[in-house]
Amino acid sequence: MTGVNAGAVHWLVRIAERAGHGDVDRPEVSAASGASEAWTHVARAYDLSDDELSSLVAEYFRLNVADMSNADPNAALLIPETMARKHRVFPIAEDDRYFVVATCDPTNVEAERALGFSTGRTLLFEVASPGAIQDAIDERYSPERAVESLLGGLAEDVGEDAVKLVEEMGPESITEDDVTATPVVKLTNLIIRDAINAGASDIHIEPGRRLGAVRYRVDGVLRKHMDLPMAALNRIISRVKVLARLDIADRLRPQDGKARVQVKARGFDLRVSTIPAGGAEKCVIRVLDSGSSLSLDDLEIPANELERLRDLMTNRDGVVVVTGPTGSGKTTTLYGALRELADGKVNIMTVEDPIEYELPGVTQTQVHTKQGMTFASALRAMLRQDPDVILVGEIRDKETAVTAAQAAMTGHLVLTTVHANDAVSSVARLADMGLQYSTISQVLRGAIAQRLLRRVCVACAEPVRGQLTPDEQRLTDRHGIEPVVRAVGCTECGFTGYRGRLPVNEVLIGGPRFQKAVEQRKGWATLSRVAQQGGMRTLHEVGLEWVTQGKTTLVEVERVLGQGLDDLQGEVQSGPPRILLVDDDEDARLLMRSLLERDGYEVEEAEDGHKALDMLKEDQDFKLIVLDLAMPGLDGRQVLDQIRGSVDTAALPVLIRTATGNDELEAELLEAGADDYVEKSVDANRFMARVHAVTRRAM
Repeated sequence: MTGVNAGAVHWLVRIAERAGHGDVDRPEVSAASGASEAWTHVARAYDLSDDELSSLVAEYFRLNVADMSNADPNAALLIPETMARKHRVFPIAEDDRYFVVATCDPTNVEAERALGFSTGRTLLFEVASPGAIQDAIDERYSPERAVESLLGGLAEDVGEDAVKLVEEMGPESITEDDVTATPVVKLTNLIIRDAINAGASDIHIEPGRRLGAVRYRVDGVLRKHMDLPMAALNRIISRVKVLARLDIADRLRPQDGKARVQVKARGFDLRVSTIPAGGAEKCVIRVLDSGSSLSLDDLEIPANELERLRDLMTNRDGVVVVTGPTGSGKTTTLYGALRELADGKVNIMTVEDPIEYELPGVTQTQVHTKQGMTFASALRAMLRQDPDVILVGEIRDKETAVTAAQAAMTGHLVLTTVHANDAVSSVARLADMGLQYSTISQVLRGAIAQRLLRRVCVACAEPVRGQLTPDEQRLTDRHGIEPVVRAVGCTECGFTGYRGRLPVNEVLIGGPRFQKAVEQRKGWATLSRVAQQGGMRTLHEVGLEWVTQGKTTLVEVERVLGQGLDDLQGEVQSGPPRILLVDDDEDARLLMRSLLERDGYEVEEAEDGHKALDMLKEDQDFKLIVLDLAMPGLDGRQVLDQIRGSVDTAALPVLIRTATGNDELEAELLEAGADDYVEKSVDANRFMARVHAVTRRAM
């Protein structure tokens, strides 16, 4: 203490003597000595325990004795270890205004100012002995101790062998104690085991400023699992990097690796990716069930889409594309198809990055870009291996796209994935990567778009009865159907209301009309019309079917698929539906116009077949064409043939009107491509009912 003369007495001595311990020789303690140094001499001289001396100091300064065992772990995050050791203080508690620390020296004004400035809070002292403070600092700030404290009470049954590494641990030179210490191993095992038990597809270990987080992606949605002090999080990531054979000393570059582990005798592959993040690292672990063996029947693909998908797999040449975002189940669907094709009579080969599952009877090749083994080079090598079916994990560039197209044109069925929003958009994606439209039309056999909807939890879902909630009513008005069940939430589903997932598939089969449209470079809207006329249901339609079956909710459909506006083409409509009237009788057109406009339709007119075709060349945005069969010059049958023969108008709904009719004529017109047939003599209500029916079926 500054300003103290040589004969001054240390304040700890004064406190002991004031408490009645002055009947012994006064210890030789300089008044300038620090409290931690003087503490030992005073306690020994007056035969006081640390707790007794702490109580005397607390009573003298009218402070509380610190309860180190109940210290708030979050309080230690407010000051760094260096500051705690420098000032010999240990954080006890904190709130918005105050910061409570244990100290052996309540006279330490420097500590009070420094800690108050650092934390932005008013500092409050409690009293503890120097030894107790030192032990608490070592326990709280030591990384191994921090991990041990996190393990306390979390899972007593988690041992070092709870998650067994199947592959070698990595280079023998990696022997750092902080990543092989038992607490670190246990906590890493706990994180991996809990993720697998929760059915997580990914584990995210994310750094923060003072606290990091572990999050699991379950059923496509991230949920927080635990918070970690950064000291513990860094060592957990290092442990994971050791498992994946990565360089734990290199934190400045992204790294990728893999490991194979066993949990409860089941094998799992871990794909590990790290990336620098704000002075630390973020780690993402993809969890793959290597023992999973799902067929197409196991995937719960809707019956109509499953039948069309299997039709695509009967091709013996061409390209079949699966599209969808990351994590939408594209690889699982393709593997299910390969399992059905692998009957021992065909040679199936794959090139993947990475190989996600082992397929019996299939030759699988891993991409190694650094060694020159790219998708394109591996594909070229495979063509010399007499394959029947080739799976290309992903088409990412022109070289791979061109090589895949060449393989498809030389008698091989090529299955692959691309990133596109829907099945039709795969055409534009392939063109963006350098394929000619003529080549795409020749080799593309079909495309499958896929998404995954969360399934309502069967343990807590409740049926919708009575009045809808405002949110349910809004979604009902938007999507045109009412929900059957509500997602509630319980312990079994992690209080999300959902457990498990359902596939939503859009299966495009490229027939002659679609091929012609691609070759003519038609836009997305035209391609969608032709694809749907060929039997393709949109993602939105399939998603709503799951809603009507009570398997999911409209909230989930909108979360994954969006609003689903305009089920015909996905186009955003502005204004009322448009109808084209083609009739040489002006009075008939006037009557039909008045009926249609009364029901909210916008009406265009053509007095003969030639004008109708000219109008359709300029504008195909009609919901319906009402076509008179008997017209001079170009009759309705000839107009119908040209409408159905053109790619641009092939998918437009057509309602034929005739003066007289019979079953034979009706069958002939429907066979020629008409969507419905009505006699001119019917009353207005029946005519409008036919109009509504045709437009409803078209949508």
